[in-house]
Amino acid sequence: MTTALITHAASHAHLTPPGHPERPARIQALDDAFAKPEFGPVQRHDAPLADWSQILRCHPQSHIDTILSSAPKAGAAALDADTFLSPGSVEAARRGVGGNLMAVDLVLSGQAQNAFVACRPPGHHAETERAMGFCLFGNVAIAAKYALDHHGLTRVAVLDFDVHHGNGTQDLLWDEPCALFASTHQMPLYPGTGAPHERGAHDNIVNVPLQPGSGGAAMRLAFSQQILPRLKAFAPQLVLVSAGFDAHRDDPLAGLNWVADDFAWITRQTCAFARESCGGKVVSTLEGGYDLHALAESAAAHLRVLMEQ
Repeated sequence: MTTALITHAASHAHLTPPGHPERPARIQALDDAFAKPEFGPVQRHDAPLADWSQILRCHPQSHIDTILSSAPKAGAAALDADTFLSPGSVEAARRGVGGNLMAVDLVLSGQAQNAFVACRPPGHHAETERAMGFCLFGNVAIAAKYALDHHGLTRVAVLDFDVHHGNGTQDLLWDEPCALFASTHQMPLYPGTGAPHERGAHDNIVNVPLQPGSGGAAMRLAFSQQILPRLKAFAPQLVLVSAGFDAHRDDPLAGLNWVADDFAWITRQTCAFARESCGGKVVSTLEGGYDLHALAESAAAHLRVLMEQ
């Protein structure tokens, strides 16, 4: 079996104002990196357009209505100080959700060993009724609910190693006993959530904050001693990954000082755990990462490890 890489040209059409860190150039950097011959063996798929019924697994109709009514015919519309819509944003966001659902289908059906969804906008800050932090819909949380409801799984884990806490994923899965959400993230930092005492309605949330400047060694220790034991105890049938690459030392929005090898390490550890727990079934999706060179280097390291499995 192989690794599936799911992308779509619509990711380039979600436009943000000049100078905004979450910009189409992020996807172009990944397109260029993944065009190299070493990534030739991956299965390549276009992300489908998610039905609204799939998005309703996590978000109410009122949230969808707000997004649709706010989308401009031209230019940009601000949902908050950080989160913008352009004429192409709704399609891009729906394809981000659809790409995650396709990835779940491919991996659970055995058509791929694992998958990486390289779409934007990201999703892990989108709360139940609030778009925020560059995010419109909770891509990974919707994928988790889909795996549970549509595929009949009973245990799905989400690992989030973005430098910012995935407050949206936490909110969407807070009362879902069949999902475990585990996060490493810098604290203090936007969005201000992710303290260890935030444990979910069913003790299904694991937050491991990391100190600014702590580096990859602190992450490796936290993953090995705090995240991995909880994953093993939960024994998921599928592992979803919110793959943010903004913990890199060159990223302009944070300061955890990781390098590309740290992303390769956490990917390798996650895949090794998944082999033991669920036959290696891993679905990863792009979250943050705002220095273009660091993003491309780190995502390439991530995809390279997925291909080794």
